[in-house]
Amino acid sequence: MVIEWTKGINFMGKNNYFEFKQFRIIQERSAMKVGMDGVLLGAWLNPDHCKRILDVGTGTGLLALMAAQQVKAIVDAVEIDQDACEEALFNFSNSPWAGRLNGFHIPFQDFKPAYKYDHIISNPPFFENSLKPGDEKRLKARHSESLGLNELLDKAASLLEDDGRISLIIPAEKDDQLQKRADETGLFIRRKCFVHPFRSGKPNRILLELAAGACELVTDKITIRDEGTNSYSEAYRKLTADFYRSL
Repeated sequence: MVIEWTKGINFMGKNNYFEFKQFRIIQERSAMKVGMDGVLLGAWLNPDHCKRILDVGTGTGLLALMAAQQVKAIVDAVEIDQDACEEALFNFSNSPWAGRLNGFHIPFQDFKPAYKYDHIISNPPFFENSLKPGDEKRLKARHSESLGLNELLDKAASLLEDDGRISLIIPAEKDDQLQKRADETGLFIRRKCFVHPFRSGKPNRILLELAAGACELVTDKITIRDEGTNSYSEAYRKLTADFYRSL
């Protein structure tokens, strides 16, 4: 079901938007606001040569907009929460790429497009076993009750072109689970980037690109902040330079 934007909503509240170089994210109604995980994935993914891209669990529309900025592809976005979907559509319609962005208010499990995708991207729910927040919208956005990691991979694999790819960001502790499910689903990890908050610490996130066909694995790592100064690292600044207005 395609959702039309509900007019008359007041978006002048405090801290209700995030300004990027080429687009603005209004985030008043979506449970999950712009965060580093989404920006990391959007900046790291490689959408080159893609004609159709799908963003699963789009929230505010951040990943879909970042993909649309990088390539002239049609970008579809699926979102289970109606308020978030309407907000994403508002952000799409006010971007430079409005004609190439589509939003669908539907559970990903029920999404049945008439075509397949070159690239599927998702910042999936993480917190399967953690203490659940009281807010129902945040619970649905942050927890995997609505879409688990295994279910996400299985469905995404069925919607890929033969040479298609899936890009995700996951907690580092889910690395083994994802590898096991990828093997079971017939997917191959093509790129893996370990995300370290600081150089001396362990990674807390992993950026992944999976392919539908066998491929050679390329690994990398990125440090977000410099120790001592706590300022953003040169690598993070370079990765996100096309998107952030300033850091």
